[in-house]
Amino acid sequence: MLIRISLIVVILAALGAGVLGYLEVSKEIPALKQQRDDENASKHDYMTKLDTTQKTLKKTQGELAQTQQDLADTRSNLAKAQADVDKQKSRANDLADKLAQASQDRDTAQNQLAAYTTTGLTAEQVGKLYKQYKDSVAAIEAMNEEKVVLLRKIGMLTNELNQLIAPDTAVKLPADLRGKIEVVDPKWDFVVLDIGLDQGVVQNGELLVSRDGKLVAKVIVRSVQKDRCIANLVPGWGFGAIVEGDVVTPAHPAS
Repeated sequence: MLIRISLIVVILAALGAGVLGYLEVSKEIPALKQQRDDENASKHDYMTKLDTTQKTLKKTQGELAQTQQDLADTRSNLAKAQADVDKQKSRANDLADKLAQASQDRDTAQNQLAAYTTTGLTAEQVGKLYKQYKDSVAAIEAMNEEKVVLLRKIGMLTNELNQLIAPDTAVKLPADLRGKIEVVDPKWDFVVLDIGLDQGVVQNGELLVSRDGKLVAKVIVRSVQKDRCIANLVPGWGFGAIVEGDVVTPAHPAS
């Protein structure tokens, strides 16, 4: 009997302990669920940020590669432009030497021709001297024309080189450059001028438009031909309507 009672007491005690344990665990379950949910949310947020970071990194790497390629292309173009400028300068220097020699030959022939009456030269000799003089004059004129072309080419290349080195640098135009508006297209904001390469106009050069001494607008050259050019109106510089016959002068004259 005593043993049976003891067993019952032990069973009841075990049941009580189980109930108490269950109650304790029941209290912890919500906290554990909340902790699990918080950890899952943190993990999801971390993975989202990681994915965003990886995409940003990939995009940045692509942009860096493109920037490096653009820089390499710019350096290559700069080297080519510099080489072209050096070549044209060398040709100009060589032409200057030839021009000086031709001028010397002309002066020599001219002096000999002037002294004909006192030298006793024959008519044949005078004819040869005169032909030599004419040939020298023709050579000088040809070389002067070539020199103008070379100087114009050097100016254009120098302008392109400056634009590569410093895109914001103002393009210089001849200080004595003067021109007029030939055609006006107000719809597309462009004008045609009666000056071009022969007068020293280069692309991206800026010109002030005036009428009766008053500033009307400013235009920038976009296309240049031998004796004319096309320019666009610079935004914010329209102080009046441009009309045919308006005068243009350099906005940044060369010193």
